[in-house]
Amino acid sequence: MIAIVGLVIGVVAGLLLQPTVPLMLQPYLPIAVVAALDALFGGLRAMLDGLFDDKVFLVSFLSNVVVAAFIVFLGDQLGVGGQLSTAVVVVLGIRIFSNAASIRRHIFKA
Repeated sequence: MIAIVGLVIGVVAGLLLQPTVPLMLQPYLPIAVVAALDALFGGLRAMLDGLFDDKVFLVSFLSNVVVAAFIVFLGDQLGVGGQLSTAVVVVLGIRIFSNAASIRRHIFKA
């Protein structure tokens, strides 16, 4: 329940305050969001499997975001930021859809 209240407060604060992302960080934001969604779907799948551990979820969430941002940063430094960003989105997208399929099987038993 605390997480849901925190989420609602965060969404309302974001809508009211309308924060701006610095230009330097804008290439990393979409990748960080996709990495966070991957951790979120993985946590939901683990919860449905009865294997959820809050420490594992937190470490997974933070490490996904940091590693994905680092890969994009490295790609920017090498001059291939767009290609590595696409690779990160594809890999994390595959994981998200795999977790979503597992969640669907748990919920609908199909």
